[in-house]
Amino acid sequence: MSSPSTETGPLTRLRQRFRDSAFVYTTLIVGAALWLFPLITMVRKSVSAGGFGNYVTVLTNTYNGVNLIRAFGNSLVIAAITTVLTCGIGALAAYAFSKIAFAGRETVYHLTLLTLAVPAVAIIVPVYWITGNLGLFNSPFGVALPEVVLTLPFAVLMLRNYADGIPHELVEAALIDGAGHRKIFRHVFLPLARPALINLGALCVVWSVQDFIFPSMLLNSSNATTAAQAVQTIKAAFGPTPTQTSQYFAALMLLAVPAIVIVVLGLKYITQGITAGGVKE
Repeated sequence: MSSPSTETGPLTRLRQRFRDSAFVYTTLIVGAALWLFPLITMVRKSVSAGGFGNYVTVLTNTYNGVNLIRAFGNSLVIAAITTVLTCGIGALAAYAFSKIAFAGRETVYHLTLLTLAVPAVAIIVPVYWITGNLGLFNSPFGVALPEVVLTLPFAVLMLRNYADGIPHELVEAALIDGAGHRKIFRHVFLPLARPALINLGALCVVWSVQDFIFPSMLLNSSNATTAAQAVQTIKAAFGPTPTQTSQYFAALMLLAVPAIVIVVLGLKYITQGITAGGVKE
């Protein structure tokens, strides 16, 4: 009859740890393969006829009035406006909800979170009407403002969760020393919330660059076309020949590059932001 110590001995624990590690790594490898397969297929098709010169061709030519470099620029301008406004307003709101006690704070906070359930298609008509009255058609601000409105509830949720993890004693000590909330926000809260803000900024850029609904509705000039619009706009310009098909895949690959680069560069902070607020002291 085996003793209980034999069942839970070092060798048994080592085998269990190996099985757990093998399962985790197998799952990660399979997931990575599934994610990389379409990317590798796209790269292979983009150089199958014409080679890497296809990338130079699609960057230097204009298709249906759309230049990819200009489309990239338009997307980056809109993304920059969206990111600055979302991070700025979201940080102010998160600080207020987390560190300032005022009547109805939790009620206002939960009402803000309820707007997370509002989809973009639900506000298309009012956004179109308001944009027209403000004269913001074919303007980066016309697209950026509704993106900010839809992203702000998530920003408030994420940044407040992070702010709740910042010791309140730091704020109290600053108040005792005579600092106001404006100085505390600038010199205490913002430096400590930098990982969460970088994470939010990376997500805002990715979501803005990939947004198709608002640019398609509010931008009708080829000079204002964004990268997401360009995917559909330039499709008709390419014929069925092998060379043109490869050039189209090269264009699609270039349009996907910004999102991939941003996610890779901000992966460390995105991981930190996902776990922000998960553990409370």
